[in-house]
Amino acid sequence: MLVIALYVCPDTIMSSLGTALDCFNLANQFAEQPLFRLHKVSHDGKAVTTAYGEMTVDGDLASAITADIVLIPAIGQQVQKVIQRNAELLTWLATHKNKQIGSVCSAAFLLAAAGILNGYRATTHWGLAEQFRHNFPQVRLEIEQLMTHDGLRFCSGGAQAGVDLCLYLIRLYGGDWLARQVAGVLVMDYGRGLQTRFVPRLPALQNRDLAIARLQRWLEQHYAQALCLDDMAAQLHCSPRTLSRRFKEATSLTPNDYLQRVRISAAEALLAENQQAVEQIAMRVGYEDRAAFAKLFKQLTGETPAAYRRRCQQSHQQPTIAAGT
Repeated sequence: MLVIALYVCPDTIMSSLGTALDCFNLANQFAEQPLFRLHKVSHDGKAVTTAYGEMTVDGDLASAITADIVLIPAIGQQVQKVIQRNAELLTWLATHKNKQIGSVCSAAFLLAAAGILNGYRATTHWGLAEQFRHNFPQVRLEIEQLMTHDGLRFCSGGAQAGVDLCLYLIRLYGGDWLARQVAGVLVMDYGRGLQTRFVPRLPALQNRDLAIARLQRWLEQHYAQALCLDDMAAQLHCSPRTLSRRFKEATSLTPNDYLQRVRISAAEALLAENQQAVEQIAMRVGYEDRAAFAKLFKQLTGETPAAYRRRCQQSHQQPTIAAGT
């Protein structure tokens, strides 16, 4: 279980905090197990009075030391005043710089003020770019990015990009299928594209047939290998015919159909994240024939690999305007 400490102060933007709580709680619901435990903290462990009322917390900053990730929601536009009012947090961040720490929107100013973003790639709301660069020239600000992950540091842009960060963490620690499920429920484009992208490529892991669930996980780890039905059946110590029957009953897909969907999902992530040639990406996810890969990709996604990449790039180049900075 991944423990996420969420810092709350009087300036916390409640929509930003609520988004994080919703995303990880939804992930737990879809996973049908507590993959993420959320731990709200304030500097002294006492309830926090915000513009929207009193927010109770689960502990103080000292209790956050046991968390795997410390995440700070957006703090609004008056960043200098918020920095001055959170001296205890800055000291704690500087003292625990070897932990994984993330920010949503304007909260990147708190991380930077503590000195823990120096030399790291980071982002924040595009409207605060000039102020951020002026105050923190040692940070490698990439304002065009919706989110950044550099070593132990996670940052997201405008308040709505906090969803992108949460989905990224869910994917990182819970898998691609789980992140897509959460994105779909939130009607949030997973990778910022058309609404059709919200529909998950893969069925849920099975709880009725645990052996099939284990095979699903195995395929998601070994999809790039040259696999046939016999290889998959060997994982369950059964005949190919038995595997085909059980897999179809559990997932409504054949084992091969499921494998192709896993591969195409992996290709989507690669196309959105790097500039490798389509032929190279096809090889990386298990296809030697570029034409066969492109045909299947379009069949499952509705667009060619090149069109998909182009749309993702255009989406990431456009600034995300959000009121809750």
